[in-house]
Amino acid sequence: MRLLLVEDDDHVAAALSAILAKHGFAVTHARNGEEALQAVLPTAQGDRPSYGVILLDLGLPDQDGYQVCARVRKLTATPIIMVTARSDVRSRIHGLNLGADDYVVKPYDPGELLARIHAVSRRTTGPADDAPAGTGSADGAVLSLGDVAVELPTRRVSVGGEPVALTRKEFDLLALLAQRPGVVFRREQIISEVWQTSWEGTGRTLEVHVASLRSKLRMPALIETVRGVGYRLVAPAA
Repeated sequence: MRLLLVEDDDHVAAALSAILAKHGFAVTHARNGEEALQAVLPTAQGDRPSYGVILLDLGLPDQDGYQVCARVRKLTATPIIMVTARSDVRSRIHGLNLGADDYVVKPYDPGELLARIHAVSRRTTGPADDAPAGTGSADGAVLSLGDVAVELPTRRVSVGGEPVALTRKEFDLLALLAQRPGVVFRREQIISEVWQTSWEGTGRTLEVHVASLRSKLRMPALIETVRGVGYRLVAPAA
């Protein structure tokens, strides 16, 4: 897999690139936000670089890491993992709202980072990597949940007719719950179906994605936490 590493510290980048190379990754290193943006732009010949994952450190010297994430997401649907020293939920939700697919908090264990890279790179059926998220064309249904409409064929979501931009994993999570309103999905089941992994560390990622969905849809009660079990979608009253 080819990976874009956005990291301004050359020593950190060299050490991490060596670890990733041992696990079969071909690493392209960008030292700042501008280099990261140039790395995902089409070449003069019109070829678009293909990365399996973008590993984005937020502490960049030239631009705010969140801004870089938002700009990169407009150019490609490649999964983005943010690397941040900020462990508070609000910062993580902000990153997800800008288009990140996951995050890892410093200091991290290399094994954790590798697990997260593999987790986000396992694709469910949907758009091609270089197509903007939400442009699929497979047959499917449109799920209506009060003011919320979930279009499975096009991977689009709207609330009251207004489109809501979701990341790939946010859509997959919402679609899973929306197809069986009222049914309690165990955390392990959700992680297995959406992230295609049983790795325990993904549990925290699930919580942040649920919080991000509640915020974006502006309907905190739509997804109910069943303490000690998992989550279920509560369909609004007609």
